[in-house]
Amino acid sequence: MTFDARLRRGPVTVRPPATSANLGPGFDAFGLALELRDEVTVEATDGGLELEISGEGAESLPVDENHLIVRSLRAAFGRLGVQPPGLRVRCVNRIPHGRGLGSSSAAICAGIMAARALVVDAELALDAYGALDLANELEGHPDNVAPCLVGGFTTAWLQPDGVDVLRIDPAEGVSAVLFVPSQPLSTHVARGLLPKDVPHVDASFNAGRSGLLALALTAPDLRPERRRELLFAGTEDRLHQGYRAAAMRPTAELVTRLRADGHPAVVSGAGPSVLAFGVAGAPSLRAAEYARGGDPRVGGPIWGAAELPVAAVGVVVDEDEAG
Repeated sequence: MTFDARLRRGPVTVRPPATSANLGPGFDAFGLALELRDEVTVEATDGGLELEISGEGAESLPVDENHLIVRSLRAAFGRLGVQPPGLRVRCVNRIPHGRGLGSSSAAICAGIMAARALVVDAELALDAYGALDLANELEGHPDNVAPCLVGGFTTAWLQPDGVDVLRIDPAEGVSAVLFVPSQPLSTHVARGLLPKDVPHVDASFNAGRSGLLALALTAPDLRPERRRELLFAGTEDRLHQGYRAAAMRPTAELVTRLRADGHPAVVSGAGPSVLAFGVAGAPSLRAAEYARGGDPRVGGPIWGAAELPVAAVGVVVDEDEAG
């Protein structure tokens, strides 16, 4: 295979953010980008595949064409009508895997955006909506890939001609406190616990709470205490968290403890991590006290806790490196 003249040799570095989907009532629609980023550097070469992984998943992820980033690169190059003879890929993984923080969406979006940066005039063949459509196709749902690509708070939905997205920045002072357990949970397992049908009253309940959550996150000029109250009410859910609770009891118990103390807490994505919204000026969440709730002597998780700002931008692309 010859080296196509449309290819830049690179390298190009992309940094996709972590994301949290659903946020309680916004099942398969709402997403939030968080300021925790993987770093992926890609070069087009004359042949072969070199793949180096450090950080999360370094001991378990494949180092061949089956790696999700490589598959996403290949898919994006395919849409662009060009395949490099070889690839050199270096991954520094910081987003925990299998914890409901969008690690697979980060890999997919990193591959797509790196491929775009390595092809001359790629945006003509694969524009922003084309990238979103491809990411949704690879991931199977748009709620994580949308905020990963565009940042902020997003709602994504399917149109007859593809995926659409609306993003908005949360109000100043809104942050996310993440509780991440030591053990992962398969998203496939979590989705398998959901019923095919739900009661109309529950669907109606979630529709109302979704609208409230969007306003509570973004409306200006709310007093901190009032915003916290609205976030608490707006994060109630009847469509998915209860059905999944049996598969991640420590997660459900932590959400219950946090909400009993007035904190707007939800399962992050399909779990098992927990996200609680913080509001500057409102009573603070003492994360360390809740993180100590897991007792390894009785099988409870060891929770890691961190407060993360909302990521205002999605995948960051250092295009200058590609020349």
